[in-house]
Amino acid sequence: MTEISYVGSELELFSKARNWKAYWSSHIRPFIGKQVLDVGAGIGTNLDQLWSDGAQWTCLEPDPNLVADLRLKANAFGESVTVITGTLQDLTQQPEFDTIIYIDVLEHIEHDRAELVSAAQKLVPGGHLVVLSPAFQYLYSPFDDAVGHFRRYTRHSLRSVEPQGLDLRHIQYLDCVGALASASNRLLLRSAQPNPGQIVLWDKAMVPLSRNLFDKALSRWFGRSIYGVWQRPQDNT
Repeated sequence: MTEISYVGSELELFSKARNWKAYWSSHIRPFIGKQVLDVGAGIGTNLDQLWSDGAQWTCLEPDPNLVADLRLKANAFGESVTVITGTLQDLTQQPEFDTIIYIDVLEHIEHDRAELVSAAQKLVPGGHLVVLSPAFQYLYSPFDDAVGHFRRYTRHSLRSVEPQGLDLRHIQYLDCVGALASASNRLLLRSAQPNPGQIVLWDKAMVPLSRNLFDKALSRWFGRSIYGVWQRPQDNT
């Protein structure tokens, strides 16, 4: 069992960003199957956004302190949610997942391409690999450093770590307006942690503007976050 302590302290704060979570999950939900591996599940906020009746969900989290909160969250879902302390390398079973998700996780993993190659090997034919991460390295700020980010991604850099043998289904930037807030922090505020008021302003004012107006025109080129979806081809043998 691999244990890794998480250096950030923002998970509870960002869990209250309901508009943002509803926004990104609306893009990802169509690719969520019934056998799901949630890598770096944190305190379990993805369950509220993506779990559906009949799904068997495996939450994988290497920080034992976060696992304690995660188990409390999982209890509300009964036997449909399993919590495992560790990393992908601690899973030794044959491929059995039709969805593997990395929601604001891949940027925390130093060897990101090797991670995704290992994840692809645990997908059943037809299964989906889903990544949501912060976008654009020039927006890297003291906040990124404080929470243990190794990098932020562009379309090109995210595609450069995709596993061979998977087909790209979607790749898109999200939250154009929120990117301006990230730029402000990078250039002016240089804050290592947003305060609750900033989260409320971003979530209630900026995210709806992105979702309802600007992302429709600009998300091919710009955004605070990026998501990618890949699919393992069906086995035709």
